Amino acid sequence: MLETKVCIVGAGPAGAAAALQLAQLGIQCVVVDKAVFPRDKVCGDGLSGKVITALNRIDPEIARRLKEANFKVNSWGVTFVSPARYSLDVGYRPDYNSENNAHKETPIGYVCKRIDFDNFLVDEIKRRPEITLLEGVTVDKYELKADGYYVTGNKDFKVKADLLIIANGAHSSFTKDVANITMEPKHYVAGIRAYYKNVSGNNPDNFIELHFLKSLLPGYFWIFPLPNGEANVGVGVLSEAVRKKKMNLKKSMLDIIANDPVFKERFKDAELVSNIEGYGLPLGSKQRVLSGERYMLTGDAAYLIDPFTGEGIGNGLYSGRIAALQAAEAIKANNYSAAQLAKYDTEIYRILGPELKLSHRLQKLIKYPWLFNTLMKISSRNKQLQELLSCMFYEVDLRKKLAKPSFYVKLLLNR
Repeated sequence: MLETKVCIVGAGPAGAAAALQLAQLGIQCVVVDKAVFPRDKVCGDGLSGKVITALNRIDPEIARRLKEANFKVNSWGVTFVSPARYSLDVGYRPDYNSENNAHKETPIGYVCKRIDFDNFLVDEIKRRPEITLLEGVTVDKYELKADGYYVTGNKDFKVKADLLIIANGAHSSFTKDVANITMEPKHYVAGIRAYYKNVSGNNPDNFIELHFLKSLLPGYFWIFPLPNGEANVGVGVLSEAVRKKKMNLKKSMLDIIANDPVFKERFKDAELVSNIEGYGLPLGSKQRVLSGERYMLTGDAAYLIDPFTGEGIGNGLYSGRIAALQAAEAIKANNYSAAQLAKYDTEIYRILGPELKLSHRLQKLIKYPWLFNTLMKISSRNKQLQELLSCMFYEVDLRKKLAKPSFYVKLLLNR
């Protein structure tokens, strides 16, 4: 039986971030994943500025290697389109200016397939002697004893760990059975994704596009540009609405591509080059208890996906790093109690909370198309609002901005 201070279940972005941060701190850990990498993951494939920010904080060399990787396209922001087709471009950094080519020197956002990005992170894990990576292992039992968690799985996998970091995604059995967090349709999005070639009309700076079409509210149709002339195309709708309206998301997406006056032109030469696959997005639109005795939940297993944009990768990396820092504190104190690890929850909601609350408010706004249209119109000429939205994808410092009375004055006056 392996013995370790920390066992990380899941080697996706959250688990990889936790392992790499622990390695930077000189702490050994075991990482276990049911997949053998490279493996695909159904996702929107967008890497916002928060990804580079998080990797820089773990190790600037990892961020440098990602910038040099050739499996991605550089992306400078997000285009939001309201039901009335009002469009708003929001840069991944507040100083973005489409008229100024200087911003192109330092892209901080990318689009790439998860099969490539997650494999990049696993390769980073394999660089570190402090990390033991076990692939192709499905964990089937977690047993809490006085001296730690005993974790077992196939291939004779047995680990005793002082602490668990759970990072095994939206369908984590640990999240459901131990942390007692279950799927709630009003805090969960149903999504589908497909890859197309030769979609026309993409933004020259490779902005990802979120189109809040009336037929999909509260949800959206997206197009994310990829290398080699491909695009990630999909639909995401709140599960509560899918059930209520009895929606067939695949049919809705294909109908938009074939019949919408804008998209039927953009897709007239496009070719579907993959299967259409579905997945679930557990949203951070509700505060939850993310830790307990000898464990912390991270990434999708912690229900931390942005309620408005659907971004999960950046929040996964942030939560993984925060979990590693809290693990280091627990190890130093030799204290793995629920009370000790509750500091993790406090830190998660201190850093990500203001952003998740703002996104939840925007998500609620989508239910009222006229109000959402008005916001998009105002935002298109209000630099303060644009900067506010930009901060959601860049440095996670909304809590500082929202605490300043001067910000609200500028928000009201800058029209």
